[in-house]
Amino acid sequence: MRTPIAVLVVEDEVLVRIDIADYLSGQGFEVHEAAGADQALEIMQAVPNIRLLFTDIDMPGSMDGLKLSAAVRDRWPPVHIIVTSGHRSVDASELPAGSVFFAKPYRQRDVARSMHDLVAGE
Repeated sequence: MRTPIAVLVVEDEVLVRIDIADYLSGQGFEVHEAAGADQALEIMQAVPNIRLLFTDIDMPGSMDGLKLSAAVRDRWPPVHIIVTSGHRSVDASELPAGSVFFAKPYRQRDVARSMHDLVAGE
């Protein structure tokens, strides 16, 4: 049996976070959840097997999802990053290299497929 792929979902809107986390869990992912960047960095530090970060851009706290993505890329370079937003479109140049962007509303199956595609290239 394969080890589940560990993913960290960072989303300040509780219902949105629960919805995608439940879907990903149902798809066999090991899901960790954070409501903001500070909590996400604590989880990244505590759970070394996280291979994917799925983060919203617009969040309260010390940094938004783009800054969180850059921090994760700097500290954990192998972690794959998917960024989402319902309020703005993001140019690839604003994202860490190799990252993926999904506009909200996204289709959960597309997010899961992208996650599998990213780790398949390892």
